[in-house]
Amino acid sequence: MDTLSRRRFLQLTGGAAIAAAAPLLSIDSIAQAALIRPLPLGTPIFVLITLYGGNDGLNTVIPYQDSAYYQARPEISYQESELLPIGEGLALNGSMSGIKALWESKKVAIIRGVGYPQPDRSHFSSMAIWQSASPISHVSSGWLGRWLDRQESDPMLAISLGSVLPPLLAGSKVSGSALPLGGLVVPSGKLALDCQRISAASGGDSKLMASAATSLRNLFELSSTITPILKEPAPSTGELPTANGGNAGGNSDLQQQLDVVAKLIAAGSPTRIWSVSLGGFDTHANEKGAQSILLGNVSDSIARFMKQMQLTGRGKDIVVMAYSEFGRRVKGNASQGTDHGTSGPVFLIGDRVNGGFYGDQPSMRELVAGDLAVTTDFRDIYGTLLEGVLKTPASDVLGKWSGRSNFLRSA
Repeated sequence: MDTLSRRRFLQLTGGAAIAAAAPLLSIDSIAQAALIRPLPLGTPIFVLITLYGGNDGLNTVIPYQDSAYYQARPEISYQESELLPIGEGLALNGSMSGIKALWESKKVAIIRGVGYPQPDRSHFSSMAIWQSASPISHVSSGWLGRWLDRQESDPMLAISLGSVLPPLLAGSKVSGSALPLGGLVVPSGKLALDCQRISAASGGDSKLMASAATSLRNLFELSSTITPILKEPAPSTGELPTANGGNAGGNSDLQQQLDVVAKLIAAGSPTRIWSVSLGGFDTHANEKGAQSILLGNVSDSIARFMKQMQLTGRGKDIVVMAYSEFGRRVKGNASQGTDHGTSGPVFLIGDRVNGGFYGDQPSMRELVAGDLAVTTDFRDIYGTLLEGVLKTPASDVLGKWSGRSNFLRSA
């Protein structure tokens, strides 16, 4: 085989793709970083859970005392006996016992009616808006990617579980890193030596070649650290019931992802942002059973993760956010499901969270073209997280946006 040159490497891989590619981490590399430069205790850590597909907020946080709820969806509504009441005429889906326990401990904030101006019912467009934090004009960077642009370059700073980096972690200058759940196998033998040689920094590189070399260098650097940690069991949680879900068309490995995150946080990984996800929430048909299983998965996985964090001494450092790209239509459809809607609830969870309701509950009787009104702009949440958890002026990421949802406890 021909000896690889940097130019040949770019030709084989596609220069633009490499320039924009996120570093792929290995468990070995993160473990090594945790040993060399562990994250100090007390440093806030943000864990973001994306629920892909458009979760039905009305069957998650349920206005069970409102007759309009039952009139709008007679075949997919829940009776009070099936629910977990949490006050103000609202109740959690009956599968969410883990979140209910955290709610009773004042560690859950429910932000109601969350969305953005001029809602878009396209999965792709709406998720792009949430992840870029730019509802009106198109931008090519993610909101957390723009935060990364303002930090010292470090591939460990923000990590997404899975082989594909979500747009929210893509900055203009740098990006977060991806950690494949199945582990990362890097080249070996002569190919590995060639790859390591061309990844070395060189003063004569063009911008594109330097970017390619950096991506490849990060790949090898990060692949040398994490396997020993993943071979260890996840932090113990004691007795906690779990449920397998995700049978509505999405992944069902949220617990696995959060177990990996728990191990790496417990080991001291110098990571401030973790991104995980669960799919399957596009419930156009037979929603009631499928969504309940998915929500049980989310609830149990989060409760398990928070208990792991408490037992590892990092409980006070963690803030978890769970969101979806939009809610569903108020009226049920003919397939015992719901179609794409607009606003929905967002959950913030952790010891740093001042539990309770935030934002107005959208009226079931004053709809906007058949949808729930947006009563909280999601940028209010982002601004609070940027300043209270990531310790960065929100204006650095969101521009002049001044709204806030003050769900965090005072320091």
